[in-house]
Amino acid sequence: MNEARSIRRVLITGIHGSGASYLAEYIAHNQPEVEIHGLARWHSTTAGDNLAGIRDQVRVHEADLVDFGSVFAVLQEVQPDAIFHIAAYANVRASFITPQTVLANNVLGTSTLFEAVRLAKLNPIIQLCSTSEVYGQVDPKFVPIKEDAPLRPVSPYAVSKTAADLLGYSYFVGYQMPIIRTRMFAYMNPRRAGPLRHGLCRQVAWIERGLQKELVHGNLDSVRTLIDVRDAMEPIGWRSPGAARARSTTSAGRSVLAVREILDRLIAHASVPIPTRCDSYLLRPADITLQVPCVDKFENETGWQPKYSLDQSIEFLLTSGGGARTRPCGRWPPPRGVNDDTHFPRRIRNTRWRIKFLRKQGNTLAAAKTDEKRCK
Repeated sequence: MNEARSIRRVLITGIHGSGASYLAEYIAHNQPEVEIHGLARWHSTTAGDNLAGIRDQVRVHEADLVDFGSVFAVLQEVQPDAIFHIAAYANVRASFITPQTVLANNVLGTSTLFEAVRLAKLNPIIQLCSTSEVYGQVDPKFVPIKEDAPLRPVSPYAVSKTAADLLGYSYFVGYQMPIIRTRMFAYMNPRRAGPLRHGLCRQVAWIERGLQKELVHGNLDSVRTLIDVRDAMEPIGWRSPGAARARSTTSAGRSVLAVREILDRLIAHASVPIPTRCDSYLLRPADITLQVPCVDKFENETGWQPKYSLDQSIEFLLTSGGGARTRPCGRWPPPRGVNDDTHFPRRIRNTRWRIKFLRKQGNTLAAAKTDEKRCK
C-alpha cells in the first residue's frame, strides 16, 4: 500500500459505519495479506451487517474514542502500521440540535486517538478523514475549491471536523506524526442514513410501493460534487498512505449538480409518478453551496480516477444490498422530516406497531403485510 513502508496491519475507526465498512471491503478484496482491525463502540459491536461479506477477514475491537484507556489498550495490542480515522458523528442538520454531543465526540475522539498513538510510542501512517463542510459557504473567487481555501465552517458538525483537521496538522508539526488529512466531498452511499439514501431515495422506494403519497425535501438549490462511495473509499484505503504527509488533500468526484438535479434523476428512475413538497423542517439553520472542488492535486499525487458514472451511482444507491429499494423499511420517519426519527414514538419503530400505524394512515393491508415481510 505504500512504497516507503510495509503496511501489514491496519486499524479502521468506526469500522461498522457506512463509509468505513466499504473501506474495509476494499482492503480485504485488494490486499488480502493485510490484517484488518477495527474500532467500534459497545453498542455497535453486534450491529455488523455492513461487514457481513468480510466478517472472517476483520477483527473488531470494542473501544470508545472518548475513552483513552480503551483506545490505548487496542493500540498496544494491534500495533497498526496504518490507521484510518473515519469514526464521527456526521449528521449536519442534527448537529444544530445536539451541538455539544457532536463537538465532544468528534473533537475529543480525534484528540484521544492522536494522544494514545503518541504515548504508545507508535508511528503509524494516519489518514484523517475530514470533510468539505470545513470550507463552509465558499466565496465564488475560491471556486473550484483548493486545499488552501479559507476554512469557514457554518454548522457545529463542520466546526468539529475543522478542529479535528487542525489537530492533525498540530500533531504533525509538534510531534512529527505522519498524518494525512483528506477532505472528502459528498459521496453516494447506500449504507449511509443521510439525505440521499434515507431521505430522497428511501421516499422514492416508499412511494413506488404505495407506502407514502409524496416526497418531502429541504433545500434543493445547493450545488454539490458527488462521487460513488466505491470510488471514494478506493483513494482513502489505497492511495492515502503514499501521499505527502501532513498535507491536506481533496477527494471528490466530477459530477457537479444541484440537489434539485439529483432529485430529478431519482424521479426519472422511479416506476411511478413522484409528487414532491418542500418541508421547512428539513431546512438547515445555515446551509452551504458551491461545493465544487479542484482535485488536481489529489489525482496528480495518486493517479486515481473515478470509475462509476452518476447514473451508475444512483442505480447502486437504489438497488444494491442495503439500498433504498432492497431495504426500504429502515427507520420509520417522524411526522415531519424523513431524515430524523428521534421525535417519533419508539414503539412505531417495531415492525408490529408499524403495521398498525400503516392501517391507521389508510394504507392497504396488503401493502402493510408486504412491508412486514420486507422488514424481517
